[in-house]
Amino acid sequence: MGSSALLTVVLVGALLWISAVHADSQDDGKLLCTCENEKGTCVNGTCRGIVCFYSWVDGNEERGCFTDHIMEHCSSSFERVYIACCRENQCNALATPPPNIMPTTTPPDLSRPELWITLSLLLLITTASVCGIVLFLRFRHAHGRLRNVEDHDVTMLKVPNGDDPTYGDIFDEFCTSGSGTGLPYLVQRTMARQISLVQCVGKGRYGEVWRGTWMGESVAVKIFSSRDEQSWFRETEIYNTVQLRHDNILGFIASDMTSKNSSTQLWLVTHFHELGSLYDFLQYSSLEPESCLRMCLSVACGLVHLHTEIVSSQEKPAIAHRDLKSRNILVKRNGQCCIADLGLAVIHSQSHDYLDVGTNPRVGTKRYMAPEVLDETIRMDVFESYKQTDIWALGLVFWEITRRTNVNGIVEEYRPPFFDLVPVDPSFEEMKKVVCVDQQRPSLHNRLHSHPILTAIVKIMKECWYQSPPARLTALRVRKTLSKLDQDSDFSIEKLKRDI
Repeated sequence: MGSSALLTVVLVGALLWISAVHADSQDDGKLLCTCENEKGTCVNGTCRGIVCFYSWVDGNEERGCFTDHIMEHCSSSFERVYIACCRENQCNALATPPPNIMPTTTPPDLSRPELWITLSLLLLITTASVCGIVLFLRFRHAHGRLRNVEDHDVTMLKVPNGDDPTYGDIFDEFCTSGSGTGLPYLVQRTMARQISLVQCVGKGRYGEVWRGTWMGESVAVKIFSSRDEQSWFRETEIYNTVQLRHDNILGFIASDMTSKNSSTQLWLVTHFHELGSLYDFLQYSSLEPESCLRMCLSVACGLVHLHTEIVSSQEKPAIAHRDLKSRNILVKRNGQCCIADLGLAVIHSQSHDYLDVGTNPRVGTKRYMAPEVLDETIRMDVFESYKQTDIWALGLVFWEITRRTNVNGIVEEYRPPFFDLVPVDPSFEEMKKVVCVDQQRPSLHNRLHSHPILTAIVKIMKECWYQSPPARLTALRVRKTLSKLDQDSDFSIEKLKRDI
């Protein structure tokens, strides 16, 4: 075959190869690899996997692909054995072992300079053609992605103004992550570079919470400590896989990793609520009975949404919080609350028959633990058990709110549950003695029985504190009772106004 004919065949083959690579790269995300082996796993000389490999063992060559992430770093070489992996389409097609591995062979006869020059030119032209086409295709693909991101940035600027910004316009218009909450993954991975941290607003065993600014709006940035990495993974997993958008669940924006001072930081970006946690709010604010009722109702609504499984085209499994307390509830400007901190949450789907308790070794807050958790009789394999512990904690949160409610000019100072029975940082055994052995409950002031709204809330609290978990109210029943009470209260106020 003449030199010109050989050049034509090589160029045509290169163009066909590039076309195949470009077409296959749009497939299911796996690499297309050259496949030559004796196991019968090849299809038309190719296979698909996570990485491509080439092996040479004592003169025997084999090409194929690995489908497991474990094999991503599989390159090795020693005497008479060579294995190499790569992560581009058909990158193993022309792989050969290094000279120090292959046995010594007689060098080819290079006495014909015209053949050497022809082969060199062919290789140079083929390499230049392949590189040019690959660069062109990659540039075109990257330009398309950049244009999409610019479109997103324009949409991000449409953050609504108002007393209680929900950022809803952003998520409704371009939330494409499939979660129904938060930003698309592409945008989430760049969030840390776009946020300016302004002020540290809280610290805890998990890390810190900062107020930051993004696109001219305030956001909350929860920075997890390295020892609480599992909580970050858990919250990120739940927010990105579950339909959690609800007025009484803290709004999720993004989850990102960033590096600062040569260390990795784990960020969770959420809506910012300047009034802070319910714990902080109750330190300096007192409530009227109607405000107390609506605050309790908002917490119950959030818990109902968590506990409820939604079976639809966009499914939401049931979720138990496992660490419900006033520090993990935020207060919005309109006086309602939203539940935060899902790092210990348990996921359950009855329709798919699975229970996911996560891998976080951290336990909940001892002061808010239910009797069955303290005496270790809780059934860890039954999802209802986790919901019942949430109800116990819900009753304690209601107690904290009612304590700061003004009735007949009397309001008590804020105190945490069981403040008069255990020390500031109670041990597991101390809480177990008070709750399980002595079966004590938080004390209730006489003034609470002189107002119909607070009398009803006290009754709900007591039914949340039953020693037997199945006897406790459900979140749905609590919400329905409070909703009816709220409607009756509105009716009474309007009737009073008409009478006046």
